[in-house]
Amino acid sequence: MRYSRMLIPTLKENPSEAEVVSHTLMMRAGLIRKLAAGIYDVLPLGLRSFRKFEAIVREEMNRAGAQEVVLPVIQPAELWQETGRWQKYGPELLRIKDRHGREFCFSPTAEEVITNVVRRDVRSYRQLPINLYQIHTKFRDEIRPRFGLMRGREFVMKDAYSFDADEPGADKSYDAMRKAYHRIFERCGLRFRAVAADSGQIGGAFSSEFMVLAATGESAVASCDACSYAANLEKASTRPPVGAEKPASPAALTRVDTPGARTIEEVTAFLGKTADQLLKTLIFVADGTPVAVLVRGDRELNYVKLQNLLGADELLMADPETTQRVTGAPVGFAGPIGLSIRVIADLEVEHMADFVVGANEADAHFTGCNIGRDFPAPAFADLRNVVDGDACPVCEGRLQLDRGIEVGHIFKLGTKYSESMHCVVLNDKGEEVPVVMGCYGIGIGRTVAASIEQNHDDAGIIWPMPLAPYHVALIAASPKDDVLAFAEKLHDDLEAAGVEVLYDDRDERAGVKFKDADLIGLPLRLTVGAKGLAEGFVELKRRAEPGAPFEPVPVADVVERVRSLVAGAMNV
Repeated sequence: MRYSRMLIPTLKENPSEAEVVSHTLMMRAGLIRKLAAGIYDVLPLGLRSFRKFEAIVREEMNRAGAQEVVLPVIQPAELWQETGRWQKYGPELLRIKDRHGREFCFSPTAEEVITNVVRRDVRSYRQLPINLYQIHTKFRDEIRPRFGLMRGREFVMKDAYSFDADEPGADKSYDAMRKAYHRIFERCGLRFRAVAADSGQIGGAFSSEFMVLAATGESAVASCDACSYAANLEKASTRPPVGAEKPASPAALTRVDTPGARTIEEVTAFLGKTADQLLKTLIFVADGTPVAVLVRGDRELNYVKLQNLLGADELLMADPETTQRVTGAPVGFAGPIGLSIRVIADLEVEHMADFVVGANEADAHFTGCNIGRDFPAPAFADLRNVVDGDACPVCEGRLQLDRGIEVGHIFKLGTKYSESMHCVVLNDKGEEVPVVMGCYGIGIGRTVAASIEQNHDDAGIIWPMPLAPYHVALIAASPKDDVLAFAEKLHDDLEAAGVEVLYDDRDERAGVKFKDADLIGLPLRLTVGAKGLAEGFVELKRRAEPGAPFEPVPVADVVERVRSLVAGAMNV
């Protein structure tokens, strides 16, 4: 393809609205343009990368035995009401009405619709297993869309759904999808981890996220340095702490005035303590009921773990008025002594002694606090975020934290949807049983963006070959007739050999072409110059090796040399 015939609106400056690398570079390289908050036009170069990733996904889904369908993006409210998600999904569900006043939503996911497809026409266990997938548009009305394609409102997703007659069959389907996901991301040339994850709005008993590792990732990933254990921060746990020896003579409980000291930093500075000697008392409201949560002062509460433990549909941090009402103190001075509400503590708290707590009155704390003597022992549970160096929950290794970007998520749904929607089959005994389901999603644009987050430098994108819009950037560095004529022929010969070429035939200086080539980031660059051509070679440069010298390739060998490099990098 000739550059002059394409819409490639590159930008010299970083757009002010872009917050992350992929958003910046996709805008600057002319891959996308913003239409509205969280909604983007995908331009020709961007669409080529999307289609390449879709092709890999489609090949691996088909290879795993899944069948492609296309489901409506507009879904009737009645289906969502059957599962109860019409009421529970929240404001991210874009609800609309037709001219007759009937309620619909714009699909954020397709569990209800696909379950309806199967329950209409599948009657016997002999018709199972079935795995159906689509690559289609979704819409989630995010309160704060940001990071370009990382967290948009309208996006393209591959979502697949498996249906089995029993749990062993469902496990096989899940494992087949897990292996397919590994093949997909390996073929894309991405560094990734599959990690245990929380199931969130989708539900189900078990799920795994596929995280592309990148320093700019929005999520933390915990993995063991000695075994295969890995989980996202919402799910990651550590080995339960071994109890430290409690002091033989506990300190006396002492009330101390701490005027204006509300935060951990202020209290520790005032009392001359360290954060691990403090106990945070956090007040939440779970489905309308206040609850106190105790976490060591140097730890962060894991909101998802707490919500799952409580089984709450709605979990909110208590407002100042509620905190004052249940503790008798303003925010920053709550403590566990004398509380009449439910109290839950993180596992580490059980092994603390002589710690500092709020006194449940303004401008005061207690020192020398101990569980059992000063307040009743609460229920203990894993409630905190893991930190770097925590003990692995599986082996004797240690956890390390990396940053990652979620690009895929697979779920064991069980019978959550089939029971509520009466999607049943007759088993081998003639009994009616609900089908067992799985759900498997991949963000198309999100994965392409994650690839850029993982592969870039100060000059621009560095595409892995399988996702690159084109394989080669071809540049004629001189306006001389013989250079242009050779470049034209080389373009045609490469394309005839199956190599995708973006030939920069613009009437621009060579420096401008080189800058745009680096920004767009195609894996290989061929430069035809007057001096090189006179000496019988073309310059070959790999985008992933910006500091390396170019490779002079004899003109007679250049097509085969490039073809072999492309083929060797495709990870098929």
